[in-house]
Amino acid sequence: MSQQYRNKLSQIKTGEHPFAQYVRILGKGKTGSRSLTEQEAFDAMHMILNGDVEEVQLGAFLMLLRVKEESYQELTGFVAAVRQYIAAPKDINVQLDWSSYAGKKKQLPWYLLSCFAIADQGIAVYMHGASGHTEGRLYTEQVLSSLGIAPAQTWQTVEQQLHDQHFSFMPLEFLCPPLKHIIDYRSYLGLRSPVHTLSRLLNPLAAPYSMQSIFHPAYGDSHQQAAVSLQQTHAAVFKGEGGEIERRPEASCLVKTVIDGVAGEENWPKMVEGRQSQPDRLDINHLIAIWRGEVSDPYATNAIIGTLAITIRLLQKADCQQAAFALAKQWWLERDRDRL
Repeated sequence: MSQQYRNKLSQIKTGEHPFAQYVRILGKGKTGSRSLTEQEAFDAMHMILNGDVEEVQLGAFLMLLRVKEESYQELTGFVAAVRQYIAAPKDINVQLDWSSYAGKKKQLPWYLLSCFAIADQGIAVYMHGASGHTEGRLYTEQVLSSLGIAPAQTWQTVEQQLHDQHFSFMPLEFLCPPLKHIIDYRSYLGLRSPVHTLSRLLNPLAAPYSMQSIFHPAYGDSHQQAAVSLQQTHAAVFKGEGGEIERRPEASCLVKTVIDGVAGEENWPKMVEGRQSQPDRLDINHLIAIWRGEVSDPYATNAIIGTLAITIRLLQKADCQQAAFALAKQWWLERDRDRL
C-alpha cells in the first residue's frame, strides 16, 4: 500500500470527505435516495471542476446519475456551475449555439454543411464538441481538420473566425478541460456520463438561439425544461441521426422547442418513405463534392435541407414548415461553393 493511499485513508477516517454527501444523496437506496436540488448540483459540479473530488467519488457520482437519469434541476445547476467556471467573454457576437458531442457512424456529418449554409447567410454559428470518447465514430473535429478548418483554442480565435467566416468550432478540451477529462471516462466505465447531456446545454457565449440533439427521446423533456430554467430564449432539441443535430429524412421528427422562453413542440413528418441505404464507408471527399455540387446524393440533400428547415424555424425566419423548407432550399442554392 502506497504512502499516498495511506494518507487518503487517514483523511477519510478522521472526517467524511465534503463530496461524500452528494454521492449519498444519489445512492441511499430505493427509498432513501433522491435527485439533487439545483443548488446541490451547482455545488457538486463546482467541487468537481475545481479538483476537490477523489476519482472514486467522481466515478460513483456519475454512474449513480446515469442510472437515475439526471433531472432538469440537476442539469440547470451543473450548467450554471460550468458557465461560471468557463467565464466566457460576453462581447463576442454569435447568433446560434450548436453542440456536437456524438460523432457519426452510419452517415457523413451532413449537419456541417447545414451549418456552413447558415454561416453563408451571415449568421454567426458557434459550435462546440468533443471527440474520441467512443470508438468507431467520425467526429466534427476530425472532419473540420480534413477540410482545413482549424479548431479554435482561444476566445480570440473564436471571435476572429466568427468575424471572417461566421463559423467557429471549439473543442471541449479548450472550452472546459475538466469536462473533457470526464467525458473520456467512457473508456473506463463503458457508459456515457451526464456530461454528454449537460455539455449540449452549455451555450457559453449566450447565443439567443441554441440547437441541441439527443440519443434517446426521453431526454428531450429534460433538455427543454433545463433550457427554460437557464433562461434560454430560443432552443430546439430533437433526436438526430447518430445523436448529432441532423434530420433523418426517412423518420418523423418531434422537435422540443423553447420560443421566447416558452416550451412547446412541433412534429415534422417524414421527408421520404422507406429505409435509406447506408454508405459503405464515410468518405469526407464525398462531403466536399456534395458541397461543391459535383455529385448528386438525395439522402445527403434531404438531410441537409431538413436540418436547415428546423434551424430556420428556430431562427424565426419562417412562420411554417412549408416556408422553412422553401427558404432552406434557397439557402442551400445560395451557398458559397468555394468555402470548401
